[in-house]
Amino acid sequence: MEMTDLTPAERRIRDAFTRGEGVDFREGPDENSADGASWGPERTVRAEVLRALLVSGRAADGEVAGLKVYGARITGKLDLKYAVVDHPVRLRGCWFERKPLMYGAQLKALVLGDSTLPGLTAANLRVEVVLRLSDCTINGPVRLAGARITGGLFLKDTVIRRSAQPDEADEPPLQLNHADIGTDIIASGLTVHGPLRITGANVAGQISLDRARLLNPGGMALEAETLSVGTDLRCHRLEAQGMVNLTGARVPCQLNLTRARLSNPDGVALRASSAVIAELWLRKCPPIEGIVNLRRSQLDMLYAEPEVWPPVVRMDGLTYRVLHPTLPAEQRLPLLEREEDGYHPYAYEQLATAYRTVGDEAAVRTVQLAKLRRHRGTLPRLARPWGVLQDATVGYGFRPMRATAWLLALLLVGTAAFAARHPRPLKAGEAPEFNPVFYTLDLMLPIIGFGQEQAFAPAGWQQWLSYLLIVTGWILATTTAAGVSRSLRRS
Repeated sequence: MEMTDLTPAERRIRDAFTRGEGVDFREGPDENSADGASWGPERTVRAEVLRALLVSGRAADGEVAGLKVYGARITGKLDLKYAVVDHPVRLRGCWFERKPLMYGAQLKALVLGDSTLPGLTAANLRVEVVLRLSDCTINGPVRLAGARITGGLFLKDTVIRRSAQPDEADEPPLQLNHADIGTDIIASGLTVHGPLRITGANVAGQISLDRARLLNPGGMALEAETLSVGTDLRCHRLEAQGMVNLTGARVPCQLNLTRARLSNPDGVALRASSAVIAELWLRKCPPIEGIVNLRRSQLDMLYAEPEVWPPVVRMDGLTYRVLHPTLPAEQRLPLLEREEDGYHPYAYEQLATAYRTVGDEAAVRTVQLAKLRRHRGTLPRLARPWGVLQDATVGYGFRPMRATAWLLALLLVGTAAFAARHPRPLKAGEAPEFNPVFYTLDLMLPIIGFGQEQAFAPAGWQQWLSYLLIVTGWILATTTAAGVSRSLRRS
């Protein structure tokens, strides 16, 4: 276009551009760009004028050109599709009539902070320094799929809503699929009315979604399959209405969901299956509303209080090294009973390994005992009594003192019964002096003999008591041997 038919506002911008100076149309520091539709011609700028400056504008001698505009009403479409722009672009606090088109463009820096836009089409954008969209109100899709940003992407305190256009109504409001970010994505306080899609993106630094609100009830709130970050994925106080999908994600430091609210009552609230995460923090979260799926994931540390877990979980194949906070095994075991597919022995082995890592052998035995009890419930009915017997007598070998208690109780009963009425000797004059304690021990212990059992013959109810002591002794001996053998195989 001819640069001679410019309005006074446009001439101000042209003259400032050549020197890299800013033009501020704002009437005050607290002005809201959402009111830009009512701004008058004194601050109205045509998008085609801005495009002409960026594509073909020149710097004044000895100056560095740059577009720096504050509080302008930009009409028409800012079309920079495939453009190569060597000047920084700063359009802060502006109101855009149409969404900028920057598909495949190559820019030095792009700053649109505090602005109101109907969307942004910038897939495959290349930005050399930084892309800033902080404190914006965007009423349509932001398309940044495949973008390459050498510096950081800033979306702090921005609000992105679904488009009112029928052909864009079902489109995700924020798309960062397969984007490549050279440093960080800072999106703390971001609000997205619909899914945030960041599948396959690579972020060299951290992603901050602290205090973010991702609102898509019944659908996908965060779609981040195979996401790769260099350090942390911070989601402190995140509010997610809909599924948070981190399947296959790689987070070498923290996935921090401290105090986060995850809600998808009719489906999966958190899916992080097949992910590799150093530390997963679910600290001080309200109970998760919806299923949690951590199948086949690898964690170094899992921090989660028992009350955070929902009634149904999917954790088959989950591997972790350390659990926090430090709690008794009895408080961790109920989670394993919430597995959607029922009993999985690996889940118990993994929990036992975590307790063994911190040297809590008592907790290890508690977990192993719970595993055998749960396994017993999966056996045919005819195979369960032997397990019940082993559990009651020696706790499957993990509670050996139970056998001692049984033996002492039976010893007291037998001693009292035979002391009250001595059995008759088999051979009068040849039998040793009767001792009710050792006679009872002779009946109960199948291997050790004290010469009492063969010398005396009980009669009547004492005979039935002797049978009971003999059978009980054999049962205790057998179950103890089975339990000790099982314990030795695990040690």
